[in-house]
Amino acid sequence: MKVYISGISGFLSINMVRYLLEHGYDQIAGIDLVDFTYPERNNIEFTQGDIRDKDAVRKSMAGADVVIHTAAALPLYTPEDIYTTDVVGTRNLLEQAKEYGVKRFIHISSTAVYGVPDHHPLYETDAVQGVGPYGEAKVQAEAVCNEFRDDGMCVSIIRPKSFVGPERLGVFAIFYEWAADGKNFPNIGNGKNRYQLLDVADLCDAIHACMTLPEKTVNDIFNIGAAKYTTMREDYQAVLDEASFGKRIVPFPAKPVIVILKVLEALKLSPLYPWIYETAAKDSFVSIEKAQQKLGFAPKYSNKEALVRNYHWYLENKDKFSGEEGVSHRLPWKQKALKWAKVFF
Repeated sequence: MKVYISGISGFLSINMVRYLLEHGYDQIAGIDLVDFTYPERNNIEFTQGDIRDKDAVRKSMAGADVVIHTAAALPLYTPEDIYTTDVVGTRNLLEQAKEYGVKRFIHISSTAVYGVPDHHPLYETDAVQGVGPYGEAKVQAEAVCNEFRDDGMCVSIIRPKSFVGPERLGVFAIFYEWAADGKNFPNIGNGKNRYQLLDVADLCDAIHACMTLPEKTVNDIFNIGAAKYTTMREDYQAVLDEASFGKRIVPFPAKPVIVILKVLEALKLSPLYPWIYETAAKDSFVSIEKAQQKLGFAPKYSNKEALVRNYHWYLENKDKFSGEEGVSHRLPWKQKALKWAKVFF
């Protein structure tokens, strides 16, 4: 079986590459705008290219049996890049997969498709209504997937919660840096809301299930998240406890903090995009019953365990990305105004 991964240089994809190699898969190919700089480079067929480039997709996907589509422009990208990558790029991949007769297409979507919900848990049958360019693009990308499924392709759609683990930086790098430096950490709201996360190893298990179980089972939509999670304040406190400086998660009233962050956003000084700070004080969790029943999904890690595991990886590797910043999950996000606030914590 030849497995093709879009966005193969990303955080999820390098974990998936390692997972596949450990499970005996020796034909792995992929495409990414960013160079693949991991030690596994000699174990894959890598094309540095853009999924918006049909010719690059055609050449790099040749011979694939399964496509795992992880490539996406995240919320910090421009609206144009988000649309052309997440929607047009998804269509390019599906069109080529159909032409090549690819047996299975696994699309990594997001629970952002649910927008700002009025109930929990969320089920796969709930209405989708993306908020902002990223959420809207994810909804549209799923619609493209449904077109090709209706046309006879086997298309699995996975909606994961925010996931962490080895190689994950992004917004979590800010938190881990503060923890490692012996700082308290501010929380938007009282922290009593339940905010489900996911370990990347558990997500890889779900993807593999969609690769290997019967087509009639996996040709569907699945929420994927941790089975064990408490409150946001308690789960994140586990990292500060692990850091052993006696520091705490410090709650702040959500409404005034959001106002301040909106002002900072207008001044381009906020380290967070609106989707994060407007939902951070709210419940956010999905039902994983369908995945448990149909895919045999059995997550190994709780929120606390996933966060602490990611924190240990950060400590072991932080010197490698010192001074680097970006807008993807592979690099720490710019702290901007938080750098000034850090001195008070």
